[in-house]
Order: sequence, then C-alpha cells, then structure tokens
Amino acid sequence: MSDEQSDTGTGWPEPTGPSRPTGPAAEPDPRPDAPDPDETAPLRGEPRREEPGPDGGRPDGGEATVDLTRRAAVGDDGPPEEGPPAAPAKKRVSSASVMIAVLLALLGFTLVVQLKTTSTDPTLSAARQEDLVRILSDLDARENRLRQDIAELEESQRQLASGAQGREAALEEAARRADELGILAGTLPATGPGLTVRISGGGKSIPASRILDAVQELRGAGAEAMQISGGVGSPARIIASTYFLDGEGGGLVVDGRRMTGPYSITVIGDPATMRTALNIPGGVAASIRGDGGNVSFEDREVAEVSALHEPITLEHARPVS
Repeated sequence: MSDEQSDTGTGWPEPTGPSRPTGPAAEPDPRPDAPDPDETAPLRGEPRREEPGPDGGRPDGGEATVDLTRRAAVGDDGPPEEGPPAAPAKKRVSSASVMIAVLLALLGFTLVVQLKTTSTDPTLSAARQEDLVRILSDLDARENRLRQDIAELEESQRQLASGAQGREAALEEAARRADELGILAGTLPATGPGLTVRISGGGKSIPASRILDAVQELRGAGAEAMQISGGVGSPARIIASTYFLDGEGGGLVVDGRRMTGPYSITVIGDPATMRTALNIPGGVAASIRGDGGNVSFEDREVAEVSALHEPITLEHARPVS
C-alpha cells in the first residue's frame, strides 16, 4: 500500500482542496480571514419536480399543489411567482343609503320633539300650588260623582231584574228618568244646592263669547240646571241648544231674548267644584278680570232655577221603536 493510501486509511487519496482549520473543542476558527462556514457549505439541491400525470394531476393520483411562498431570486431570468390575491375593495356607500339614513334621523328628531311638546302643559307648569290643589280637588269631585252614578245605575239594574218587584221598580225608574230629562230639557223647574255667579263688565260690554265660556266651564264642572238673567229682561233657561249673541249697541241676546249687564247665572251643582273651574288660571274669571270686568261668587244652599224653556215642536225627528 502506498503512502497516500496509508495516510487516509481508506485506500483513497486525501482531498487536496483547502480544508477548514478548526480550533480545539470544535470552536470556530479565530482567524480574521477565515472563510464563512455557510459559504463553504455544499449547496442545497433543487427540489425535485414531478411530472404531471396524464390528466394534469400528480403522478400518484393526488392533486397538484403550487408553492405560493417562493419568490424569484434576484437576477433570475424567469418572471417572479405571483403572491396571494389582493383583498376585494370595499363597496361604496350609495346615495339611496345616505338618503334613508337622513330620513330616519329626521323622523327620530320629530318624534322626540313631539313627545316633549305633548308631555309639557304650560298652563299647569305655571300654576301656583294653591291652584293645583283646587284642580286636583275638582278632579276628585268629578270622580266621586261618576262613581256614584255608576252605583245608582247598577242598583237600578238589580231592581229591574229582581222578579216580582221588577215592574214596580221599572215604573219608578221611568218616572225618575222622565224628571231628570225634564230638568235637562228645561221643561221642569229645579231646586238644590248651587251657586250664583255675577259678571259685570266694569263699564264695558261683555262679549257673548265670555258668557258662553262660563257656561261651558260650569257644565264641565257638573252643573245640572242653569238660568241667566240681566239688568233688564226676564231670565232665560240654559239648555243644550241655548245660543248667545252680541246685541246691537251692546248687551246680549239669549235664545232671542235681549239682556243687558250685569249678568247673573244661577246654577245647581257642587259649589266648590264649579267655583274652582271658573277660577283656573287663564280661565273665564281671569279673562274677564283682565278685560276690566269683575266676577263674584255666592254659595246657595237652596238655588232655584224656575225659568222654563218651551218645548220644541219636532218636524223631522221621530223616536225609534
């Protein structure tokens, strides 16, 4: 065996190329001009390319895959490989969507304004505590009166359905209803606790609209019978069909009867409730006093409404049998 074969121990000559000197304990070469171990490392082999099968897939029957992570090296002749597709652009907001949003905003604003307007009562918010107490008392009195009417009607119903006494109860109920309707129609006189309201214009003529407002307020407060009288002329019964007009040269015309001030309205009902209704802030009494007139009240334990209204002859209306 030759010397070259004995040196390597393998029978092959030792490579004559430059070798990388190493230090003790396999440490990197400390020399400054030592070559980089990565540069002297053998090049990695190119990945094996598989030939496509007859149907364009992989030879082993699987689906062909493409590595999209590779990039072409600088200086390659071939074109760079394509990366992942870009994200689709955002859709532009259409003018119809903007218009719908604006209309919804306007609708919401309108609802909020309407709720605030309807939930606020300027008359009650500006009223004093004493006035609010009177208004509450008026409402309580109306509620009690309505509950009493309901109880009376329920009692009448029980009496009418009580068998042998049903006929007598029906006759009594019919007579009572006839009296009530006669008082409401103004064909029968009435008496009971009530109030006398005196209205003067303070040297000025009181318009008919003020008298009509007073009558409406009294009706709303539970007035059951009313009559009005003036300085000159006979009193007139006030019913549902009564009208008020301004007279020529001043004064008032009530159902064709001419009257002059001051005026006096006699009404049957709860005095406290009716007085409260006329004294509501901004109501009838405040309006008349604001025009220079005066309104006074007098409670009556027994108020008499004696003026009668002539029954109207019906021409077209007929009762339903």
